[in-house]
Amino acid sequence: MLWYTGQMANVLGRIDPKSGAIKEYPLKTPHSGPHGLAEDRDGNVWYTGNAAGLVGRLDPKTGNVTEYKMPDPEARDPHTPMFDRAGILWFSVQAGNRIGRLDAKTGDIKLLTPPTPKSRPYGMALDSHGNIYCVQFGTNSVLRIDPKSLEMREYKLPDSGARPRRIAITPDDIIWYTDYARGFLGRLDPKSGEVKEWRSPSGPRSEPYGISAIGGALWYSESGAKPNTVVRFDPKTEAFQSWALPGGGDIVRNTSVNKDGNWVLANSLVNQITLVRISK
Repeated sequence: MLWYTGQMANVLGRIDPKSGAIKEYPLKTPHSGPHGLAEDRDGNVWYTGNAAGLVGRLDPKTGNVTEYKMPDPEARDPHTPMFDRAGILWFSVQAGNRIGRLDAKTGDIKLLTPPTPKSRPYGMALDSHGNIYCVQFGTNSVLRIDPKSLEMREYKLPDSGARPRRIAITPDDIIWYTDYARGFLGRLDPKSGEVKEWRSPSGPRSEPYGISAIGGALWYSESGAKPNTVVRFDPKTEAFQSWALPGGGDIVRNTSVNKDGNWVLANSLVNQITLVRISK
C-alpha cells in the first residue's frame, strides 16, 4: 500500500497500487497540516502535524488517531519523521530548529537543539550503524546524531550557498544530498569529510528535491524543471539519466521506496502520487 499525507485536507491516505482504490482517514486536530510519514513495526502510520506542533499515530485497522504534543512551544512545526533500529521515532523541526526523539512505547519526547542557530533541520536518513543524519536547509551543513549518546556533529559543505534539502544514504554509508538552492547533487563521505558535487542535468535553477537510494543508484526529482523530472545518477560511472514526469509533478517534495524496490513520489501541487517501476 502507498500512504500519503493530505496536508491541506487534514487526512492520511492509502492507495492500493493494484486496484487504484483510495481510502482516506480524517485526523483529530483540525488544520494540523500532516507532513511526513513513517510506519512502525506493527503497521501503525506516524505523521508530523506540521501546523499544530504535534506528532500523530494512526491505527489503520480502527482509524483511531493518537496525538503527542510538543513539550516546547518553539518546536511548532515537526517536519520529517523516521524510525531508528530500536523503534524510536526521530523527527526534524524546521523553523523551531530542533531534532525530536519520541519513544513510541511511553510517548516521551526529547528535543535536541542543533549547534547552528536557524539551521532548519529538514530531510533525515539512517546509516548502517544506526546513526541519524539530517540535512540542514537553513545553512550549508549536514548533521549527525548518535542515537545513544545524543552527541551531534556538523559537517560543513564547502560552498556557503549550499542548501541541502533531502538526503539518502547508500549501502556504503555515503551521504547523498540534493542542493536545492544551487542545483547540485552532492556526496559526503562522513569518514573523511570529503565532499564532491555534480551539477544537476537541468542546471542551476533545477531545484533538486526528493531523493532515494535504490540498488546503489541515486534517484531524485528536479522540482524547478517544467515538467518535473525523474533523474537517475550512477555513482560508478557518474552518468545521469532523466525522464519527464507525465503528470508534471509540480514539486516532488519527498520520495520513498516500496518493498519491490520501486520508487514512490509525492507530487504535492497536482494532487497525485507517482509510482516509478524500475526494470531490474
